[in-house]
Parts: sequence; C-alpha cells; structure tokens
Amino acid sequence: MLPKREGRLFAYSNWDAIPVIAGIAHLAAVILFVCYFNQLPCWADLIFGGLYAIAISWNINGVSHNFLHNAYFNSPILNYGFSMVESLAVGFSQVFYHWVHNRHHSGNSDKPGTDGDTIDLLSIYRYGKNGEPENVWAYTLRSFFRDDIGAIYKEVSRLDRFNGYFGIAEIICYALLVLVLAFVNWKAVIFLVPFYYIGNCLSSLNGYYEHLGANPDLPIAWGVSSYSRLYNWIWFNNGYHAEHHYRPRHHWTKMHELHLQIKEKQEAAKVKVIHHAHALGFLG
Repeated sequence: MLPKREGRLFAYSNWDAIPVIAGIAHLAAVILFVCYFNQLPCWADLIFGGLYAIAISWNINGVSHNFLHNAYFNSPILNYGFSMVESLAVGFSQVFYHWVHNRHHSGNSDKPGTDGDTIDLLSIYRYGKNGEPENVWAYTLRSFFRDDIGAIYKEVSRLDRFNGYFGIAEIICYALLVLVLAFVNWKAVIFLVPFYYIGNCLSSLNGYYEHLGANPDLPIAWGVSSYSRLYNWIWFNNGYHAEHHYRPRHHWTKMHELHLQIKEKQEAAKVKVIHHAHALGFLG
C-alpha cells in the first residue's frame, strides 16, 4: 500500500493521471460521438457502439474500480468532481457504486448464510442453488436489473447524508446529460442504449470469472487472477484479482510486486489463475 502524499495533486501516485485522463476521455468520446453521429458511416457507428460497450466494462473495472479504493486526488472537491465525471461516463452513481463495492469486499463473493442471503450483493452464489454459483448467462444478463437504488440510497445516507444526496445528484446529472444529448441527436442516443446494456453485461461477465473457482472461505484465494500483460496494461492491473481481494487498498501500480511477495502462499492455497482477460474466462 502506498503512503498518502499530503500537499500533492495526486494523493498516491502521479501515475493516477493516466486513469483520470482515460475517464475524462471516455466521457468526451461519448459526447463527440453523439454530436457527429450523422456524419459517420454505419460501419463506423457499429464499431463505436462495440467499443463503447467494452469501454463501460473497462472503466468500471479499471478506472472507476481503482478510484474507489484509492481516491486519486488529495482534494475532496476534485475527488467528488471526478466521481461525477465517472458517473456521467458509465451511467450510474459512483458514490452508490462505492457502497455496493465495499459490500463486495465485505463478503468476497460469499455463499448464502443461514438467512439464505449473501453479504456480497454481487456474489456469484447469491442467486445460485444448492451452494453452487449462478449460471453465467443468468448472472451476466440479469445483474443489471438487480440493483435496488432506494435501498442503496438509504444505506449510503445512513453512513453519510451528504454522500446520499450526492449520489442522487449524480443520477440526476446523468439523466440531464442524456436529455441534452437526445436534444442534440436523439437517434444517436437510442442507438447507444443496447450497447450501454451490453457494456454493463460485460462488466458482470468480468466479475463472474473474477470469482468462479475462487475460495470464498480462504482470504488469499478470494479471487481469480490473470497475469496477461496486455490485459493488465489496458485494464490497470485488474488481472491481479486474488491479490486485490487479499489487499484491497494496495495501489494498482504495485500489484505485481504484491504478487511476487505472496506467490508461494498463493500456490500453496491453489489460487486459480487464468491466462486471458476475465471476461474471456469461459475459454477455460
């Protein structure tokens, strides 16, 4: 875990400028696409739609994910500002996502307890049967519809009333952005809707294989890792998922070093490793 650097723009590392720029570029690309939609050929629209879907998963699991664990800036104002940028880019409140993700790390994709429920709202076992993970298709296609925004708002507000209000503000601002973009070119907005859903499904698919084959009862094996250099380079080291669950606050730039430190323990615990991006986990 990197120490916090007081008095600096970036709280932990200047490398955090890269995901910050990436998040801003993601939002800018969507706005520009809507503005120039009519000037692009159909094949270019389809390519952008596919890239937009992938970018949602990439952002959620890379840019946004690392931001939730180690806020990029020292300034609270800048952190809330970037939270808003991310909410507009991926289409849901980052403040609310932060609470849900903290629950994810509290349960670590746990199996249902005596009450029949899981601590982790994202657990692949939550809707499974007989202690088995849910079917990958069901998890991937249905997860988008399972968030209870009202319940999440109540829990966030109970912990911090301002964050509850800010989460609602993020949702309202996203809705306003969609309305403005629809005014600019409603056809472009309608065109992006299915790709928005696909992007969220890809994120769920990613999460599914980050935990399928992991051991929810053994901390060092709470996740499934991938050491693909290309995947980790593009996804900001999201591949080091077993390492991440073992040390959630460890900075994304130092994940390889953490892996080397605990490698022998991981091998003894038989931590599952795949050789490609998590979203391609179905390849075996």
